[in-house]
Amino acid sequence: MKFIGDFHIHSHFSRATSKFSTPEHLDYWARLKGITVVGTGDCQHPGWYQELSEKLERCSNGLYKLKNDYKLDLPLEKNSSLHSKPVYFIPTTEISNIYKKNGKVRKVHNICIFPNFEIVKWFQRKLELIGNIRSDGRPILGLDSKDLLHITLESSTSSIFIPAHIWTPWFSALGSKSGFDSIDECFEDLSPYIYTVETGLSSDPPMNRICSFLDKYNLISNSDAHSPDKLGREANLFETDLTYNHIYEALKTGDGLKGTVEFYPQEGKYHYDGHRNCRLFWNPLETLKHGAICPVCSQTVTKGVMYRVAELADRKNPVKIKNESYKSITPLPELLSEIAGVGPKSKRVQADYLSTLSKLGSEFDILLNSEIEEIKSNNFPYLAEGINRLRNGEINISEGYDGVFGKINVFKKNTKKSPIKLNLTHKYSKKESIDFDVLEFQKIKKKLST
Repeated sequence: MKFIGDFHIHSHFSRATSKFSTPEHLDYWARLKGITVVGTGDCQHPGWYQELSEKLERCSNGLYKLKNDYKLDLPLEKNSSLHSKPVYFIPTTEISNIYKKNGKVRKVHNICIFPNFEIVKWFQRKLELIGNIRSDGRPILGLDSKDLLHITLESSTSSIFIPAHIWTPWFSALGSKSGFDSIDECFEDLSPYIYTVETGLSSDPPMNRICSFLDKYNLISNSDAHSPDKLGREANLFETDLTYNHIYEALKTGDGLKGTVEFYPQEGKYHYDGHRNCRLFWNPLETLKHGAICPVCSQTVTKGVMYRVAELADRKNPVKIKNESYKSITPLPELLSEIAGVGPKSKRVQADYLSTLSKLGSEFDILLNSEIEEIKSNNFPYLAEGINRLRNGEINISEGYDGVFGKINVFKKNTKKSPIKLNLTHKYSKKESIDFDVLEFQKIKKKLST
């Protein structure tokens, strides 16, 4: 069967997360979004482990679901199909590994996925011998990523380990600030047990596929949600049996993993280089031109994901791997916000969001599958036009940088007095994530360094 999974999230036990990041609210928002399998996040945290054990029950497919006593009613019309959509949970966590290796401090985030909570309990006991797993849902451990991989493999032959958002500057396997130059360098002789990597919000598959050393890895994308309403801002498309074992095999072999749903990577908060405090952002060529020094404060700029990809790339153009595919979207509330001319968290947009779901189905169904004419026929002409533009890449982009999210727009606001008057004849040109010659970048970089 076809279904959507989002495995990398956080609970209310993690820092800077919503108090509503609970099993019942995750189930609620997953139904609205159209996500079938949700990672628990933070499963090794004792408090979250206890809450999950109380509120979830194991199913015959090896996954977990919310007990009926904890289900929240959806504020939708009674005939909405979303009321009966099942949501399953899979035990997952993210660990922050900070350690010194090869003469450099490394800060790497990694995702671990487990077949059941009995295995999680074993994993929890192992980690408690190493460091503090109670102060934060995403614990910081002075443990080599390779050693965490070894512990994960030791926990069960059905556990899986995935390097998280591999390009993010500060905390990732390949990041510019504290990462490595390859997955093999990070995990050494255990590298063959890495089958899949997470691309992160600021990169997409084409960016990863100009690096041949990543050819052997499957690519996944997840939301890294810190609140339930952010579920599915990136996710994974599966076509396989809905069981833990089949999900494990899909992540390991790629069979049944049909693609990803992506942010436009420019919307990610580390796509370009720059300084947030100085309101300065550059593409990688501009960074080279200025020697990576901010002209405002004379400090080194934060080199973003695109810069780091360009450093490690060995192809001018991406290659296609297997049957890999991806679809770029922007969350439905942001599109409705643009149409309404008010913020995405406003009462107007929240009401429009629920009204749209009641008539058209889940958020992912609307963004990915609904026929444009069907959307129009339900009296959503602006939404139909907006989704059509998103699917065709007819968008206007302001790139994210140094912790500042980028912005995607599909409509042109005409005047301040009439912000919701939309010019439906205006068309933006598609902008690719790789918008310069990376091999030329490398030539310039090499010339400057000599």
